[in-house]
Amino acid sequence: MNKFIFNFSSKEVKKIKNPKNILGGKGANLSEMGRMGFPVPPGFTISTNVCDLFYKNKKKLNSKIINQIKSELKVIEKVVKKKFGDLKNPLLLSVRSGARVSMPGMMDTILNLGLNDETVKALSNKTLNGRFAKDSYRRFIQMYGNVVLGVESHHFEELIENYKLTKGVLLDTELDESDWDGLISDFKKVVKEKTQKDFPQNVYDQLLGAISAVFLSWESNRAKIYRKLNQIPSEWGTAVNVQSMVFGNMGNDCATGVVFTRNPSDGSNDIYGEYLINAQGEDVVAGTRTPQYITKKARKDANVKDPSMEESMPKVYKQLEKILIKLETHYKDMQDVEFTVENNKLWILQTRSGKRTSKSAVKIAVDMVKEKLISKKQAILRIDPSSLDTLLHPTLDEKSEINVIANGLPASPGAASGKVVFTSEEAEKLNDMMQDTILVRVETSPEDIQGMHAAKGILTARGGMTSHAAVVARGMGRPCVSGSSEIDINYESKIFKTSELEVKEGDIITIDGSTGRIILGKVPTVKPEISGDFSKLMSWADDTRKLKVRTNSETPIDTKTARDFGAEGIGLCRTEHMFFDEERILSVREMILSKSKEDRAKALAKLLPHQKKDFVEIFKIMDGLPVTVRLLDPPLHEFLPHSDKEIQEVANVVGVDLKEVKSRISELHEQNPMLGHRGCRLGISYPEIYEMQCRAIFEALVELKKNKVKSAFPEIMIPLVSTEVEIKIMKELVNKIAKTVQEENKVKIDFMVGTMIELPRAAVKAKDIAKHAEFFSFGTNDLTQTTFGISRDDSGKFLNDYIDNKIFDIDPFVSIDEGVEDLIEIAVLKGKKQNKKIKLGICGEHGGDPKSIAFCSRVGLNYVSCSPYRVPIARLAAAQAEILKK
Repeated sequence: MNKFIFNFSSKEVKKIKNPKNILGGKGANLSEMGRMGFPVPPGFTISTNVCDLFYKNKKKLNSKIINQIKSELKVIEKVVKKKFGDLKNPLLLSVRSGARVSMPGMMDTILNLGLNDETVKALSNKTLNGRFAKDSYRRFIQMYGNVVLGVESHHFEELIENYKLTKGVLLDTELDESDWDGLISDFKKVVKEKTQKDFPQNVYDQLLGAISAVFLSWESNRAKIYRKLNQIPSEWGTAVNVQSMVFGNMGNDCATGVVFTRNPSDGSNDIYGEYLINAQGEDVVAGTRTPQYITKKARKDANVKDPSMEESMPKVYKQLEKILIKLETHYKDMQDVEFTVENNKLWILQTRSGKRTSKSAVKIAVDMVKEKLISKKQAILRIDPSSLDTLLHPTLDEKSEINVIANGLPASPGAASGKVVFTSEEAEKLNDMMQDTILVRVETSPEDIQGMHAAKGILTARGGMTSHAAVVARGMGRPCVSGSSEIDINYESKIFKTSELEVKEGDIITIDGSTGRIILGKVPTVKPEISGDFSKLMSWADDTRKLKVRTNSETPIDTKTARDFGAEGIGLCRTEHMFFDEERILSVREMILSKSKEDRAKALAKLLPHQKKDFVEIFKIMDGLPVTVRLLDPPLHEFLPHSDKEIQEVANVVGVDLKEVKSRISELHEQNPMLGHRGCRLGISYPEIYEMQCRAIFEALVELKKNKVKSAFPEIMIPLVSTEVEIKIMKELVNKIAKTVQEENKVKIDFMVGTMIELPRAAVKAKDIAKHAEFFSFGTNDLTQTTFGISRDDSGKFLNDYIDNKIFDIDPFVSIDEGVEDLIEIAVLKGKKQNKKIKLGICGEHGGDPKSIAFCSRVGLNYVSCSPYRVPIARLAAAQAEILKK
């Protein structure tokens, strides 16, 4: 496409196949709202293609683009009857980003562009409002100085605070025209001091600088982090929207606000939002003033006196309400709308699908099906499977002792406990040390994105329900309490005070994002009830999907949890996890250190009843469902003691001296244990280990059968097979033990034998292996490691560099890499060719990753297996994969 810039009213926009890809979400929606006849300030969109050209042209706009920008400016001037840079009736502009998907607060915006020392006088004369004109100019210098010229915003904020202290006022709105004159002069001095240049007076230089800054913000650190967290491709780029300014800060018949068509926290069908009289948009988002409620009902529910918009501006509110209904009906989704009121005239600045909590997303999707706005399939596709995580974890136990020390706004639901930290850096540092934190800030900014992700919860002293902290926390699924005016934060002393006490960095607090409570200490939690809308959505997903969902589990607690979450069997029961119990580990060590087969047999005889007991419990819980039991996989040295005290204890049990035990430990040490003596290789060397495990499985089945208890169906999995002969020998061993147990007990046992495909050779020789395997389970953790030759435990040191250099789009241990996908496909095709009835599944960490699940569905696997808490995520992702396949 040769056209790079599109006017909001351009008919050419209709011809674009995927307008969001070219115009970004904001530009596409502004254009659409304009065509629908809504009051949208005129403007144009510089397409995402220009972002690509900008970076290819050494981060500069070329002359062709600059000429198109000037040409489109003339169109705006004609519509609004104002001129850019005019000394009588100046046109002012907003310059805003607009990526394909919403990235709230991650990229830059500049308002009031076009003001300088001369046009500010013209604006003052034209509006007969000098205070408004000077306020707009100081805002522009502050914003442009920070975003385009790189002057840190606190230099400007400190000057404003000093002015307010000198005058003895609390709010910016209490400063007069002369105060803004002084601040304009001081702001320009700060710019000169920090940049060695005067603040730019040429309006075209301002505009090109602002557009470039928005493009540059696409590669800012915070935007990169956000894209990485949300898997947004860097090559998408951002569009830039240049729009005629409308002003919410001209007086008391002006306002600005953010409103959602439904409640983004709980999903209720109520208009939800906040506004500020005599303010500009950044005041609401930044939380520099406490906003007021949009509706009378919300104001009354919150028990506050400041009038709602419904009460203070009833005519404008009615107009806004009608537009909100039309927008939601048109887009068939909850909308997040920004608006400005200028002299009692309503302007819509933006609409987008609103960020919402998981609970809200589920309720809205189910409600919209009931309202016949969307279909069940659309409802299934509407929910991000990964976001369900926040619904499945515990909430506060209200029966426990709760010491509430302060309250704020319930900005993002859920509860979290952790150590108080005041910086993002500290949150990241403690997170790396596996310590939970609550990030406490006066207000968050986009620079805090990494710390917000590292923390378990977020607490702010300022900001409303639509502040940066609230919106980003909801998107991340982090609990958040915002706007707590009851806490006083001192960054230097690393404390925050309430009316009653002082909380230091490192002290533990709990925040409840559902009620706004701030609680001293750690509060116990309770398991959530999974019912209602969630159950309804999951039943639709289950009716749609073909892929079965199992769990990875080897304890009765995890097995029961997974069953409650809808698991249809166990896809990976790691028997070695059963060995680490304090009562059993000595017997395991005795078995490993035994010199003869007879001694090993004695130690294994001690382990047999323990293994059998575990299987009885698990098989009972999974009644009638398949359970894939993986025989011992890790190398033996992992079970051996490290401290002298433990080594001495083992020596006493085995009846040998300390030196001999240490010698055996040294002998078993491996340079590269992941590729060493493990998996079926242990079964070849020490068949008695696998014989004991098989006997435990079969005797558990016999016990349940004799007690007339319905049992699971066991699938015995041989790990780390790479050749046909290995699986053949191991299958014979399993069948031999099965036959013995059946003869001893005169009971028939049903079971399967299969293998884990976790080595490239096994994948490419799958046809041979399938002669002896009744199922394949892809162990994608090890298959990824052995395909790349990368250790998962050590890759954290360099994988980020690979992602930053675009070698990987995503960590291959999070989502299956295409090379690993190719190996799985080869194994699936060859396995099915040899054995049409072969059962195929996946049991690595990827089994709970929606992107990987989509691949498993496409390639024809029968099931995926994942951790218990990810079972609902996998169920929903499998349904989405089935819908999108068609």
